[in-house]
Amino acid sequence: MTQSSAPAPTRFSDEEVDRYARQLVLSELGGPGQQALKRARVLIVGLGGVGAPAALYLAAAGVGTLGLIDHDAVALSNLQRQIIFTTADAERPKVEAGAAHLAALNPHVAVEPFVERLTPDNARSIIERFDVVLDGTDDFETRFAVNAACVANGVPLVSGALGRWNGQVGVFTGQPCYQCLVPETPPDAETCARVGVVGALAGVIGAMAALEAIKLITGAGEPLTGRLTLYDGLAGTSRVVRVAADPACPVCGSAQA
Repeated sequence: MTQSSAPAPTRFSDEEVDRYARQLVLSELGGPGQQALKRARVLIVGLGGVGAPAALYLAAAGVGTLGLIDHDAVALSNLQRQIIFTTADAERPKVEAGAAHLAALNPHVAVEPFVERLTPDNARSIIERFDVVLDGTDDFETRFAVNAACVANGVPLVSGALGRWNGQVGVFTGQPCYQCLVPETPPDAETCARVGVVGALAGVIGAMAALEAIKLITGAGEPLTGRLTLYDGLAGTSRVVRVAADPACPVCGSAQA
């Protein structure tokens, strides 16, 4: 998503000008970029290790509307990395607890909670209402459904994943799509519950995913479109690789064009 050539002007209160002062002085963002953020609608799929910190940073940045979709409730084991929640939130639906904390962080942000699982049946109708989707889920059935709906609706997808000490962030805008990168569910697919994850890694990957969404919305810099950043937390290193388009991809391949 980039800024339109003649966007409708957006008025900021004095409080908002003060709140976003450190962004407004950025030459790559400034007033037009901040206005684009306020007009933007971002859907966060999965309020977990990636989605929780990403939601905090996007709300703080002034994204006008944040959609939160997650069917799960807060567990004590989440709190080590899902920093949007507190101990008092245990057993509350994640999106309800998250919406309350985001409203407290920035009352200028509208939050749309969806207490449900995103599936192939509802993905397209939900995603078509948003400008950018940020997916931080850890099951591939949901990831594939999100990707297919984003491609069908022409909505940019920011994808983040993590486990153990490693994480990755990529951006997909049509072709190649996420399923070009992961054609099918890996037989040895891992989850944080099974293999573990260091909590601070979630902050790193979630913040990187939020940054990519902000770049897509404002047109600042060069998003990771068709590329993947691989981060090694133990070594403190990262590298960027290109994602090749798969002509036989069932979602974005030539047969689907």
